[in-house]
Amino acid sequence: QEDEDESRLKPSPDADAVIHFVRPDKPSELPAGRLVRILVGFTNNGDKDFTVESMDASFRYPQDYSFYLQNYTTVPFGQVVEPKRQATFEYFFTPSDAFSGRPFGLTVMLNYKDATGAEFANAVFNETITVVEPEEGLDAETFFMYVFLAAAVVLLLIGAQQLLSSFKKKPVRSKAPVEMGTQNSDIDYDWIPKEALISMCSLILYHSPRRTPKQSPRQRRTKRSTGSGEE
Repeated sequence: QEDEDESRLKPSPDADAVIHFVRPDKPSELPAGRLVRILVGFTNNGDKDFTVESMDASFRYPQDYSFYLQNYTTVPFGQVVEPKRQATFEYFFTPSDAFSGRPFGLTVMLNYKDATGAEFANAVFNETITVVEPEEGLDAETFFMYVFLAAAVVLLLIGAQQLLSSFKKKPVRSKAPVEMGTQNSDIDYDWIPKEALISMCSLILYHSPRRTPKQSPRQRRTKRSTGSGEE
């Protein structure tokens, strides 16, 4: 019954519809288990309103398009497109992983009616495609997620390192300075004038205790004899 209804409904001569595959950009190969995103542009070339009612998609047997293998969800719109106006409609579906590696007939139908209630259907896509294994590539969303996680780990490590270093630091007690006496070898006399140095040395020699030279026995005898003669 459904096949008979679709074969009876035809596109209106006053309307045009074009399809664009956003994801993936190659409609002949659809990745299994990945979201397929479709945009359909509808143009009202007539002088009456059109109401775009719904869009649906289905996988069919490639040798016989009347044999359905899987029907996807029908998305309702109910949007009125005025004469000489355009509208864009979006549709999503996901091929099953069980269909991987097999060819299918993909049919995308846009259903609409005019102001009088006459119904139309436009097969915006009706070709054979192949469901393929998805490429294990790193998409942009996954890449940014890994970058965010790496940045969070780095920040946690830096915070932990600073926390540990703050616990390890202890106040260092300053030692009292020990005064050392000035040694003669450390005194620099170059800045003292030479005349002042000579005067200082003379004063030191003058005030230092003088040692009496030791007399020999002959000198002592001579001194005694001299003393006795004077008496």
